[in-house]
Order: sequence, then structure tokens, then C-alpha cells
Amino acid sequence: MIALPDFPWDQLVPAADLARTHADGIVDLSVGTPVDPTPQVIQEALRAAADSPGYPFTAGTAELSDAVLGYLQRRCGASPQGMGVIPTIGTKEFVAWLPTLLGLGAGSTVAIPRTAYPTYRVGALIAGARVVEADTIAEYEDAAPDLIWLNSPSNPTGEILDAAHLAKIVSWARHRQIPVISDECYFELAWTARSVSLLDEQVSGGSTEGILALHSLSKRSNLAGYRFGFAAGDPQLVASILQVRKHAGMIVPMPIQMAAIAALGDDTHVEIQREVYLARRNRLAPALESWGLRIDHSEGGLYLWATAGEPCWTTVGRLAQLGILVAPGDFYGQAGEHHVRVALTATDERIEAAVSRLMAANRG
Repeated sequence: MIALPDFPWDQLVPAADLARTHADGIVDLSVGTPVDPTPQVIQEALRAAADSPGYPFTAGTAELSDAVLGYLQRRCGASPQGMGVIPTIGTKEFVAWLPTLLGLGAGSTVAIPRTAYPTYRVGALIAGARVVEADTIAEYEDAAPDLIWLNSPSNPTGEILDAAHLAKIVSWARHRQIPVISDECYFELAWTARSVSLLDEQVSGGSTEGILALHSLSKRSNLAGYRFGFAAGDPQLVASILQVRKHAGMIVPMPIQMAAIAALGDDTHVEIQREVYLARRNRLAPALESWGLRIDHSEGGLYLWATAGEPCWTTVGRLAQLGILVAPGDFYGQAGEHHVRVALTATDERIEAAVSRLMAANRG
């Protein structure tokens, strides 16, 4: 049996129970689950593809690959020439299984960010690999990893890595034949800095050698319930991963593929949703600061990375007394033990409720 850590959110149950006792109900800002409607253009594409009796291909349709490549060229500064594409059943499963799919195991080392989405660590543990926390080339030198995970904009911190930093990591890793995988699921949600893809020619030098970028439609298109994402980059890496996924039956259903094509081809709904999140961010951030929190990083993504300079669980408890539930920073590694992650994924009404409570507590 694989020894995995306890599921982090189980630890939040007491705080959630406390928050629910608030007279006006809980404001749950602990998870990044979209709450706004799935755009009609995507729903219509799903309905139109409902009659789908046959098995789809694991590699997806040619139309889907074209839609992905068009998106990457249009939005991410990537050249589509010689690029491999693979659809995924959401992106969490890909993160969790990638080390195994690449053949890593005992004796292998996976480098993850010091403050990171927990599934990077879980994926390494499933494969039986060693995990190291590393953010700099000096730390990579010491760790000698077999795989490097990057995440920009970051979950949970919202930090955005610039092109120069990414290019240095790619160059260093290529000379050592170490794959670099960039989780870019929050790519479209940049606030105070520009998101840069690993596939951007400023970073990649026009080559996909040794690199993959992972994208999700869950946040940008309110498609978390559809479970669709994709990885793109080095065609040799893609071919290796695809071969295992074929045997394992990791297939995106055809109606979901058709919905994804519609989503990838329509930028308008992305801009509309981005403005919705920006408005919520602009309401919530000042209220948190007035209550006594400092917001760090948070240049992009769906979260505010905040600290009161105290243990994260103390902050979680104090906010729960106001009926506001947030995630403790230590869910994402020891480096986050004095921060909390505050999600923007609540309705406008619930965001306003949180703002009112924070401002009232500040006045009190």
C-alpha cells in the first residue's frame, strides 16, 4: 500500500463547523471551485456532441489538437511547429500520475516548489520517488532531480515567474536532460504581472525539447465539472506518456473534447470571467488588509496569499469566528506556515458578506 499524507482538507472540518454557526452563514473561501455559470457556447457544444456511442482516441481528435495549438500560439506566445499535445481528464490526475507515466520510481527525485499544490508531492510518492523542495538553480544542483515541477501563476501564492527566470531553469535542465513541467492552470488570471508560459519563445528559444506546459479549462472557463485539461510540448515526452495512457484507458470523453474545442476557440468568455474575478479581488483584498493581514505575491491566480505574522491556524480560527473559512498555508508546505490562502471563488453576494464582516470587525 502506498503511504500518502492525510487529505489536508479533512483537517478544516472543525473550522468549517465554527464558520457555519455565523448568523448569516459561512463564506467558504477555502477552495478554488468555480461558482459562476459555464458559458453558453460551451454548453451548446456539449449538447451537440451528446450522441457519442463510440470510443474516442486517447490522443484526442485532430480538431482538438488544432484548437490547443491555436490557443497556445494566440495566448501563450508559442510556436505550434513540432509540438505534441495530449488531452487530460482534468489536470489533477495528470499531476498525480506524471512521475509514474514517465517511469520514475525508487531512486528517482522529483523537485517541487517550496510552497506548492500538494498533488505534486503526492504524485512523486505514488511513483515511489523522493521529493525535494527547490526553487532555484542552486537548489536544483544540490538535489539532482529527475523531474522539475514549476507552477506560475502559483497555487497558493499567486507568484508569477518571469521569462528570464524560466529561461534559466529550462537551459540548465536541458543540458542535464531533466524534464521541466510547468503547471500553468491559472495562466489567464494575471493581475499585476504578465503570465509567461514555458512554451513562450522567450523561454523555450523556439524549441520544445524537454519541456511540457499543463493547462486547465476549469478556472478560465468554469469547466471544473467537465474535467478537461491538456499538456503540450516535447513530442517525445508526449508520445511516451500517451503510450501508457492508451494502455490505462485514460481517455477524455468525446462530448468533453467538443466542448473543449469551443472553449479554446472563444476568448470573449475568458475576458468576461477574468473581470468578474478581478472585481472580487478588488473588493476582498482591501478588506483583508484593513482587518490586519498583509498580502504577499498574489500577482495572479484565484487566491490571495495573506499573513498576520502568526501561525496560520490561528488566523484560520479567527476568521472562522467571523464565519469566513480559508485554507491554512501549511497545507502547501512548511514555508506557508504563517500564511493563509483566500480564494476568490465565491459568489458576489458571499464576497460582499465577507467584506462587510471584515470591515465591521475592524471598526469594532
